[in-house]
Amino acid sequence: MTVIIDKTDLKKKYKKVGYYPGCALEGSAIPYDKSTRAIGKALGLELVDVTDWNCCGAMEVKNIDPQVETYLSSRVLSNAQHKDKMDVVMAPCNGCYKNLKQAEHELGHNQKSRDVVSKISAKAGHEAYESGNVETIHALDWIKMGYGEDELRKKIKGGLKGLKIANYYGCMYTRPRNIFPEKAPGAGGDDLIKPHYMDDLLAVAGAENVEFPLKTACCGGAHTLSDRDMSTKLVLNILEAAEAAGAEVIATECPTCHSGLEMHQIRALKRLSKKTNVKVIYFTQLLGMAMGLSPRKVGLNGNISDSRGLMKEKGIV
Repeated sequence: MTVIIDKTDLKKKYKKVGYYPGCALEGSAIPYDKSTRAIGKALGLELVDVTDWNCCGAMEVKNIDPQVETYLSSRVLSNAQHKDKMDVVMAPCNGCYKNLKQAEHELGHNQKSRDVVSKISAKAGHEAYESGNVETIHALDWIKMGYGEDELRKKIKGGLKGLKIANYYGCMYTRPRNIFPEKAPGAGGDDLIKPHYMDDLLAVAGAENVEFPLKTACCGGAHTLSDRDMSTKLVLNILEAAEAAGAEVIATECPTCHSGLEMHQIRALKRLSKKTNVKVIYFTQLLGMAMGLSPRKVGLNGNISDSRGLMKEKGIV
């Protein structure tokens, strides 16, 4: 069923949301967390950390017991609803975002999942989450729909000055497609086939978005531990496609994708003698700098891909 988005009240609804950073944003993706919080503060959007949140089970648990994975995500939603009194949770990580949306779908359509969640929740001593009580959004929705492009334009100071950017969404931002009814054609959300929210926001900030054919290609993040060579080849495809399109930067909105692009860019040079020069930067970092926040404020120094020289050369910082 397609859900038609009513945009009228979203700015009010998304002004204060539950924030679920997930495991990566407290580890390898600290710059993403730092920049997300920084631009939220600069835009007057309030983030309330979900109380006692846990891992969503994005990587390992699903291979052992998908219903337990559903429970882990449902507990996050339950805490947001019952402990924090939130009806919206924002998850910047594609894996977390996808898992919370998947749990919502499973609990609405699968009796076995409801039974398992109810049983484990009772043992854990908290209320079982019931589908439909909390809306899960991505950081892109939060800024695009909760703040708006016209308002964002007024916040841009130096801007991105024509920086050529390939916007990379990764595979889990739109897949599996059945759990994202708001992205179906005509629903009013982002597009399942050709997502554009990141393009729209960075264009407002002054970037030049290049035509990038691998926006939603898989980076092989889930295979990094089991088949590093495959992951390196998948990442290299993305890096080379971005450079062929004329991009100076790949903008990311997923910590797994971001880490994979950075690490396998180095590995591609060492293992395959394939050198690429495109920089990898979180879209929140780019927006923050376009708004006049310092590179340190948005955690640019924490990235493996050192783009500080490029930012100075382009006059962005």
